[in-house]
Amino acid sequence: MERIRTDICVIGAGSGGLSVAAGAAQMGARVVLLEGGRMGGDCLNYGCVPSKALLAAARQAQVMGAGAPFGIAPETPRVDHAAVRAHVRRAIAAIAPHDSQERFEGLGVRVIREYGRFISPAEVQAGDAVITARRFVIATGSSPFIPPLPGLDGVPFLTNETIFDLDECPRHLLVVGGGPVGLELAQAHRRLGARVTVIEGERALGRDDPELAAIVLERLRGEGVEIAEGAMVSRLRGQAGDIEAVTSDGRVFRGSHLLIAAGRKANVEGLGLEAAAVEHDRAIRVDSGMRTTNRRIHAIGDVTGGPQFTHVANYHAGVILRSMLFGLPSKARTGHIPRVTYTDPELAQAGLTEAQARKLHGGRLEVVRIPYGANDRAVASGQTTGLIKVMVVKGRPVGASIAGAQAGELIGLWALALANNMKMSQIAAMVAPYPTLGEISKRAAGAYFSPRLFDSHVVKRVVGFVQRVLP
Repeated sequence: MERIRTDICVIGAGSGGLSVAAGAAQMGARVVLLEGGRMGGDCLNYGCVPSKALLAAARQAQVMGAGAPFGIAPETPRVDHAAVRAHVRRAIAAIAPHDSQERFEGLGVRVIREYGRFISPAEVQAGDAVITARRFVIATGSSPFIPPLPGLDGVPFLTNETIFDLDECPRHLLVVGGGPVGLELAQAHRRLGARVTVIEGERALGRDDPELAAIVLERLRGEGVEIAEGAMVSRLRGQAGDIEAVTSDGRVFRGSHLLIAAGRKANVEGLGLEAAAVEHDRAIRVDSGMRTTNRRIHAIGDVTGGPQFTHVANYHAGVILRSMLFGLPSKARTGHIPRVTYTDPELAQAGLTEAQARKLHGGRLEVVRIPYGANDRAVASGQTTGLIKVMVVKGRPVGASIAGAQAGELIGLWALALANNMKMSQIAAMVAPYPTLGEISKRAAGAYFSPRLFDSHVVKRVVGFVQRVLP
């Protein structure tokens, strides 16, 4: 049995764990990194990278048949599904070296390709090694949640970890779950030629502003994606190629393939958290500094049960590096964290939704709304379907919601504003290049001040006075 002493031991080589390991090693700490699965974790291998590569291929197929408004004769795309999947695999392979064992060993990290398990509050065993560290970081991420649906154990099904292995397009894909993952994969497969039915027990995109979610859902339905809301699956039956989902109200949906996209669960099993005196339930309990109930152990990313995004795990990594390496007080916040659903059109959110802002701020809230159709670039490029809403309290944005083209890119400005407690006047002072979609944000900021300037009798009297006295 090899015994290793180190400064920091990181359990999990997903985005958050890799950020901690790279940052700590490059700043002089001794680091051991444990990973029993694939380097890069879910984001590289099963999530962000492959799904966005698939969406990009699907968009190319969609564009071929959508040229009529521009005077371009539409054509029916001929999709080679094996080649599409090869494109997905190439995207993963191109990014993989950045997350590879070789790169991190080059940074001075000791990489052990075994799963880690606590055997005491200060020791982790990984294979034949026992690691003692001054600080431990749990960054084991999350996995697809498989609901206990009757009949599911007898029916073949896919998750985001297995759907990218298909070399043939499903004839009819049933998707259980109308959240971001389910709808992204639903639209992608529909554009690549599959029939698709989304079965959602409550409201599709239920976490998002209903008005903006409706914009996305209308587009998906217009492209032929069937979206059944208020349809709680009560039973599954059938076999490969012929699967039935029965809902509690008696509806029956039939398809050839089944995708379970019903959320995610924190990866806490097998970590030996009891031996480490780390409290957990469905996720690991942490304080605002991402420290667990064992003060030498931090946890970051999905395993903490908070927002499950790669950029959040990376943000958490920065928070704990400041405290672990420099002893500086550092706390994680959530109010400025953006999220994006990468459908077409995209749906993005930073800060509070309108409903949340009204509940918290009441009559102090002002909502600025600008449709994409008011943006010249959107008109020129035929992307007028969309809307931005900015929630403002006392001259400062408290949230922004965007549905439309490149919403994921546009939300970054509002995330910056929220992170730095900026004023709407600072956004309005920005000079945006013309014509760009980015002008939508500037216009929203300007619209906040328009009634204060153009509808104000005081302003008009001041301007009138100045004009009379100026030489």
